[in-house]
Amino acid sequence: MENDAKGRRNLLFFPLGSFGRDMIYSLVTNFLLTFILFTKNLDAAQLAAITAIMIGARVFDALNDPVMGNIIERTRSRWGKFKPWLAIGIMLTFIVVLMIFNNPSGGWTFVATFGVLYFLYSIAYTMHDISYWGMIPALSRNAEMRNKLTSRATLVAGIGGTLATVLIPMLTTGKFAIGGSASIAYGRIAIGAGIVAILFLLFTIIGVREDRSDLGKSAPPVSFRKILSTVMDNDQLVWCCIFLLMQQVGNTLPLSGIAATYIYFTFGYSGGLFSIYTTIGMLPTAFLMIFYPALSRRFGRRTLVKTLSIAALIGYAFTLASGLFLDVSAIKFAMLTAGYVIVNFGQYGLYLIAMVSILNTVEYNEYKNGTRDEAIIASMRPFFTKLASALTVLIATTSYIIFGITSYTNSISDYENLAARGLIGEAEKIAGIESLISSASTGQSAALLCTMCIIPAILLIISSTIYLRKYTLDEKYYDEICRELERRG
Repeated sequence: MENDAKGRRNLLFFPLGSFGRDMIYSLVTNFLLTFILFTKNLDAAQLAAITAIMIGARVFDALNDPVMGNIIERTRSRWGKFKPWLAIGIMLTFIVVLMIFNNPSGGWTFVATFGVLYFLYSIAYTMHDISYWGMIPALSRNAEMRNKLTSRATLVAGIGGTLATVLIPMLTTGKFAIGGSASIAYGRIAIGAGIVAILFLLFTIIGVREDRSDLGKSAPPVSFRKILSTVMDNDQLVWCCIFLLMQQVGNTLPLSGIAATYIYFTFGYSGGLFSIYTTIGMLPTAFLMIFYPALSRRFGRRTLVKTLSIAALIGYAFTLASGLFLDVSAIKFAMLTAGYVIVNFGQYGLYLIAMVSILNTVEYNEYKNGTRDEAIIASMRPFFTKLASALTVLIATTSYIIFGITSYTNSISDYENLAARGLIGEAEKIAGIESLISSASTGQSAALLCTMCIIPAILLIISSTIYLRKYTLDEKYYDEICRELERRG
């Protein structure tokens, strides 16, 4: 009865902690580059420096994940090894995000301050992100319970992230921008998202009860050798991480800013259109977050990987054909959105499979090497997700430069900043921007569309093939391992 009560408590309070955290994650990951492009006038050298900073910080962030996981494993406190880092990390994240999106400077001064703040953000977010997801193996060893914890946490995270993805374009672009300009709007949204993140993570910090039996053991040393050996000695973890890296590059590329820019250039400078695109497009994620455990039980992960990969590829083909061969109209927008629905159904399902597959290698590690190393293994998901985001930034900014998009975004930022200083009115700002983007060629828009469809499709084919051929830790094998660990005691 006590265990049942603990399980119900954890199923309630653990997922709530992901709501506000994913609002911040969506703001920074999906909209930071858009914020910079549409509110700062940067020359080619400055944009290149920003790109280098974002890539460098995300690679550093990725490398920092397993280090943070090792530090968490070493933590011994009356509050456990996870909760102190949840509290410290979320407070620091709030402060840094607030400063990033309320930075009035421009030119090289902005580049320099952004570089410092973005690296600090990488450190701060990692503290609570690794702690949060690293808790799952400590909450239950039961595979079904882990599926429920993972799916519910990703459901709540998805609601928070989707809400941010839907509202941010509406409240920062076009006539509904808070304060009349994107620069003011992003600053206020950063404050709101940070407060929500702190409040919701308190549910997890106060309400969750994790297994602390390992805290009586001596703390393992913080060691790069330990991190490397944990990963490299676990072949199933290695293959699953490669699968996740390639899947995430393709999955996040459209939301890196490319899809928003494509929609603005094709249908007009209105955040509402992109909000509709993402709102409808992300509906399958809610379905998968709720029903993934049942689907996994019914069909198994291997069958799901095959089915979801085919679905996503059909979605990419549908999106590409709609964008290239239909004239600009409501029907074209509807078809593009329908394509994104199909793509997101496949890609998000594959992401859930990758998450569960990585966590299941904890028991495989214990079975093979005698240690669980939960936090280090759990850190691989954000490690490769952030590494993927670095590659995404590189692809996106390179595309903007090659296709001549930055000349338009610089002019848009000029209009936005004039409006923020009260030098022009809202109507004048919108009219100027609409006139500007109408001069962009259809070839530039088509190039953005091809970037967000063809590259992800190629990566999807490769990653799914790797998972199906190399990841052998299926449901049957995992159950056998758990029975053997129980026998060993």
